[in-house]
Amino acid sequence: MAEPTPRRNEPRLRPAPLIFEPAEAAGDPEHFFDLESIEDPRALLARATELAQAFRAAADRAVEFQAVAAAQLADPRRFDRLTPADIAERAEWTEDYAKKMVEFGRDLMRGNGEGRTSPDPV
Repeated sequence: MAEPTPRRNEPRLRPAPLIFEPAEAAGDPEHFFDLESIEDPRALLARATELAQAFRAAADRAVEFQAVAAAQLADPRRFDRLTPADIAERAEWTEDYAKKMVEFGRDLMRGNGEGRTSPDPV
């Protein structure tokens, strides 16, 4: 599982680099980050695990950016602010989830979201 977001004074863990694939390789459905060419199962497990962790870390970070953007868009000081329903529509979320994301983003912007990786209260 991806590491939780570190506190301000802790460095972020850097997952394995996600090397972008050439367009012709990406078009081949059997090709995935060159994993299909690794014959040693130990090496395959290691690289596949690195990629899975990198994708999880990237997804967690992207969610944080979504939350900050949602909070900024909902800021009542903006003349063009959006309602949670408007944000939900743009992001293809439910309105309840948009409200949670706005609050999560506000927490992150205040520095109170440290260690949280999801707006989901569960």
